Amino acid sequence: MAYQYLKVTRDGGVLTMTLHDPDTRNALGQEMSREIFEELDRFESTPEDRVLLITGTEPSFCSGANVRRFNRDIEERQGSEAHSSEPLPWGRMEARLGSRERQDRSLAPQVVLRIHELQKPSIAAVNGYAMGVGMGISLACDIRIASEKAVFSEAFVRMGLIPGDGSSWQLPRLIGLSNTFLLQYTGDRVDGTEAYRMGIVSKVVPHEELMTTSMELASRLAQGATRSMSLIKYLAHKSQETGFRESLEIAHSAQELARQTEDHGEAVRAFLEKRKPEFKGR
Repeated sequence: MAYQYLKVTRDGGVLTMTLHDPDTRNALGQEMSREIFEELDRFESTPEDRVLLITGTEPSFCSGANVRRFNRDIEERQGSEAHSSEPLPWGRMEARLGSRERQDRSLAPQVVLRIHELQKPSIAAVNGYAMGVGMGISLACDIRIASEKAVFSEAFVRMGLIPGDGSSWQLPRLIGLSNTFLLQYTGDRVDGTEAYRMGIVSKVVPHEELMTTSMELASRLAQGATRSMSLIKYLAHKSQETGFRESLEIAHSAQELARQTEDHGEAVRAFLEKRKPEFKGR
């Protein structure tokens, strides 16, 4: 499949998806979003594609949302939305949530959610600017590896906006509330080394080694029991919102499913035969 805003390659079970819009430094617009949805649907339904690796065309991972439509939206809202007499933002928020009013027509938050909910492992190779929703895309991946040239920013507040990409859910679980507020109140940029120190990324490597390191990990995962990894991901997500007892119950159900996989049978046979298992992701 040929895309305008994505470059896609496949190698040994690894699907590498490169965000590609050099004129905007890979900003996430509606067209790119639609292409991502299409490719992720194809990826998830193709057994031979077992691990997703996301990166961006140099020098950027994703510079954020494509803001071309912002001014048009502002003009459409002017005069059509009366200002509430409620003086505080939280009160206005409760009123709007109560009315079930749709607030955002952008596909960008849905792209982040789609990546987060992938039932296969995902890795972000952050090669440069990951700004706003670009940072959100990286956070939605299971594992993040950063180049020394990577730059992360929760840039929304600099546009008078809020993190609408789910990072207010993701970041506190990764780096705590204080660091989350620090990044989201200021919109300050942090480099790969600082992102590693804060716990945003798993590893930071020299820029020229980023794709080699990321592909080595992706290939290693693709040769593993990816059906078990899918269940691990499900368990990890569910366990963030449950108590220990309920997490153990979910794990018991997941283990019963894992015992029924071909990969489990292959692992047992390989152990008894003293050889390396050949997993198929089934």
